[in-house]
Amino acid sequence: QVQLVESGGGLVQAGGSLRLSCAASGSIFSILTMAWYRQAPGKQRDLVASITAVGRTNYADSVKGRFAISRDNAKNTVYLQMNSLKPEDTAVYYCTINGRTRGSNWRDYWGQGTQVTVSS
Repeated sequence: QVQLVESGGGLVQAGGSLRLSCAASGSIFSILTMAWYRQAPGKQRDLVASITAVGRTNYADSVKGRFAISRDNAKNTVYLQMNSLKPEDTAVYYCTINGRTRGSNWRDYWGQGTQVTVSS
């Protein structure tokens, strides 16, 4: 069993910063890509940022230069540093990993989501 536990969401004023964390626990054996997605009310879930096992990153155009994704492989944890937040960043943020337990196939795991609200 693999669990992803997210933390760090909350309410912040426009221009402020937040740091999200997502830790994978349980019987996870190996992780490839780790990523953050977000979903605003009435909209689809979109990729925010991703990072490969060797540290290659990818960002949505809307967050480039403001957000930074990183990971700590020893802790099976991915982070999302969000700076210069805008009201349009308001959404539920989900972390996801592509990983496997010992003896299993690779699959995607998702966290429960954490709310980020940016007030104007």
